[in-house]
Amino acid sequence: MKPTEIESILTDLFGATDVNNIASGSWQVETENFRLLILLSDDGGWLRILLPIMPIQEAQPFFEQLLESNFDTTQSCRYSLHQNVVWGVFQHSSNSLTVDDFEDAIAQLSSLHEVGLNDVFNNLVESRIRLIVTAAKQQGKSLAATMQNLDRFYAEGLMGEIEQSAEARQKTLDTWRYQLERLWNKEEENL
Repeated sequence: MKPTEIESILTDLFGATDVNNIASGSWQVETENFRLLILLSDDGGWLRILLPIMPIQEAQPFFEQLLESNFDTTQSCRYSLHQNVVWGVFQHSSNSLTVDDFEDAIAQLSSLHEVGLNDVFNNLVESRIRLIVTAAKQQGKSLAATMQNLDRFYAEGLMGEIEQSAEARQKTLDTWRYQLERLWNKEEENL
């Protein structure tokens, strides 16, 4: 892919006013929601697309899940760390890069930005619930007994918020029940 093609595609996707050629082989796209950087290597052989996702401080508790996402779900894009920022990054040989691959990479990066930490947080929560299910089963507890323990923990204030209303507590317990029921049989297969 040649620099003129890159600029043309960016202009088609974002409009001429949002695309800035900041240096030879470098573009910046400023939208209402994000700033996208497109960089060619000095020899023009590699293209890198970068999109800042969030400050590193927000992501630190989720580094393991971010790396798992790199392995499982981010497709051709990756989470990376640089200058105290979590970035979405796509790298490809510019000679073999197709228009479809280029546009798809931008769409994937936009999606990573839009989702933020939601998916990695959900993965963390699910892994913790799986640990609870595994521990309960190893202790010979049933799903009903596990739910009774959780209900007691909330009633005694060991879990949840002290000032939580009965309605909010019930909603939380309903969510616990849904997740435990969903994962209870799945974890049986893993034991």
